[in-house]
Amino acid sequence: MASAVVVAACAAPVGVPADQATVPATELLAERIEVVAAHVAAWADAPTLADAKAAAEAAANHVVGPGGPGFGDRDGDGTVRGPSDAGILPGVDGDPAGFALAAAEAGGPGCITRDILGGSWEDPAARWAELDEVVAAWRPDRNTMPRLASHAQRIVGWALLTFATDDLDEAQTFAGHARIHVQVARDAVADCR
Repeated sequence: MASAVVVAACAAPVGVPADQATVPATELLAERIEVVAAHVAAWADAPTLADAKAAAEAAANHVVGPGGPGFGDRDGDGTVRGPSDAGILPGVDGDPAGFALAAAEAGGPGCITRDILGGSWEDPAARWAELDEVVAAWRPDRNTMPRLASHAQRIVGWALLTFATDDLDEAQTFAGHARIHVQVARDAVADCR
């Protein structure tokens, strides 16, 4: 039920008239992935660490949405970059349900469940707790991100590591990893195999 509200409540994608009655859930998800992709590209090409962290904040907030863990001014600069409606993934308590769950429930490609959601979100709090555990266990010589089935969560994981670094080169390296997961998310919507 909550995912249907997300689809109905969201604005139409850029170039689609706002008065159009329905926008397919998969299109809304694809649009949000492109927003995240733009922020990840800005993060990778950032001229300063502050710029990298601002772009990482926007990318992470667009994945988690306003009900997700840590949503808000993650870099501490006084500005919240991100959506006011929903993220790609469900919030901590499942609300909002997120664009990926709405697209999966609307019959979108099966790769959305496999690659973007990374399986069931029956217990969103547990899924987000898993992200915290993976990030806490990460070390430069021990990449724990592959433990996360959700490529969207991995984008957030790399963003969280960016907030913890004082090195621009390292932040840009993390963005490079996030780019891989953005592409997997794109493929899950457009070229499911």
